[in-house]
This record gives sequence, C-alpha cells and structure tokens, in this order.
Amino acid sequence: MPKSKVFVALLAGAAALSLAACSSSDETDGGLLGAIESGNVTLGVKFDQPGIGLREGDGSYTGAETEIATKIVETLAEENGWDAPNIQYRETPAAQRETLLRNGETHLIQGGYSITPDRMEIVDFAGPLLLTHQALLVRVDDDSIQSLEDLDGKILCSTAGSKPAQRVKEEIPSVQLQEYDTNSSCIEALSQGNVDALTSDAPILAGYAGQYDGKFEVLDMTKADGSFFSNEWYGIGLQKDDTESVDAVNQVLTDMKDSGELDAIIEEYFGVLDSIEETTPGDLSEIE
Repeated sequence: MPKSKVFVALLAGAAALSLAACSSSDETDGGLLGAIESGNVTLGVKFDQPGIGLREGDGSYTGAETEIATKIVETLAEENGWDAPNIQYRETPAAQRETLLRNGETHLIQGGYSITPDRMEIVDFAGPLLLTHQALLVRVDDDSIQSLEDLDGKILCSTAGSKPAQRVKEEIPSVQLQEYDTNSSCIEALSQGNVDALTSDAPILAGYAGQYDGKFEVLDMTKADGSFFSNEWYGIGLQKDDTESVDAVNQVLTDMKDSGELDAIIEEYFGVLDSIEETTPGDLSEIE
C-alpha cells in the first residue's frame, strides 16, 4: 500500500477511535437519562437477597428493588419517546457501589442502598423508597428471644464487618458475634441451631423468612425508650450531579406511589412489617 494510503487509513482509524471514545464519554456524562436514550442501561442490583434482589436459577431477576429499578427505566424511556433500552443487571457489592457509579460502570444502583450523609458526598440519591430499621431473624420454635435485651449471652450471626452486628455488640456487650461471608451461611447456621439469631435490615430478613415457609420470624429491635434501633432510608443511587435524572426518577416514584403501585410491590415482596414506613420521594430532610 502506498504511504499516502497508509497515512489516510491511520487517520481514519484514529478518527473512529476518537468518535467511539466521545460516544462512550457522552453516554457516561449523560447519566441515567443519557444511557436510556442511547439504548443501553446498566442497573446495579443484588443477586443474593430474596425480596430485595435475587438472580434466579433460570437467569431471571426478581425482588422489589430490581422490579422498581426496571420499571423506572421503562417508564422514563416511554415518557421521553425513546425505544425501550437494553437493560443489563450488574451485581453490586456494598463496598463497590460508589465506585461503580462514579466510574459510570452502572447508571443506577438499588439493593438495600441506605442514604447517608457520607454517601451523599459521593453520589446523588433519588427517593427514599421507604424507611426501615434493623431487626432480628429467629427460629419460630425458639421463644427465648423476643427483644433486643434477650440477646444477652446469645450467639448473633452476621456477615463479616457488618455494621448492624457491631451496633448490637455496643448495646449488648455480652452478645457473642459469629460472622460469615454471606447471609445465606448465617441462615444455614440459624436453621441448624448453631447460632441464635441473625441481624440485618427488616426487609432483607423478611425476604429470607419468606423463602423458608414459616421456619423463621422477623422481630423488631427497639431501644429502652421504645424507639427503633436504627433508621435506614432506602434510596436509589445515581451519579453525582446528575440532577436531571434524580428529578426524573423522583417523579416516576411519586407517580408510582400515588397510583399505589409502589406500595403494592413493597408489600408483595416484604409483606406488612411494622418496621417498614412510608416516605416521600425527593424529601431527604430527615436523613442524618
């Protein structure tokens, strides 16, 4: 090939790479709405939490928050006159959530994602979807634990590094902590009687209880003054400064709430729990 043609080919290749890079950057910079319009969206969800987000054996995805996230994307596409996008689901471990959003590897994250002031410094949140609280999961055939105080001297299971378990240890120093890598390992240990209880957020525990046909029950945890042990405001994580997408998602959530669809999804997966309270999408004023 003549040198002139080689040079032209190299220029063409460089231009194509440049356009591809711009397209990828534009999609990331456009946040959730930009991704939906482009036709490809990645949703960060849980793969191992029944009720919240679960990857089934056939490869499908279930759970309240997975269903809500999918509904949001489909609604935003329809309202803007865009074709329904291709949706990919990505498992998002807790420690990686902010990084995945910041890098544009996911456009929206759900899955028991509590809104906190520290996290709001890094990502933006739509919601909250609901307000929930830390709870206990116990065997129904063991009535020795009916409250937080009953954990005195008992074996409490949690995932490694769990903040909920550490909170209990601070309140009840005599509790014995047994840590596993996953909640499913805790469930197995609880089922076999090797531990006395499991602690996590109430919706997560309700999802596990629903899988075991009456073998476990969820107990609320309250302090001496009757207040709940913790407040967990479940939100929807979006890229920082993606204000347009935050506003759009909050509007979809408000419409779903007004129609009763949002509460119906939550009740379908979690049942009616005293430790799940309604919230107003877009109102983050009480979060501290």
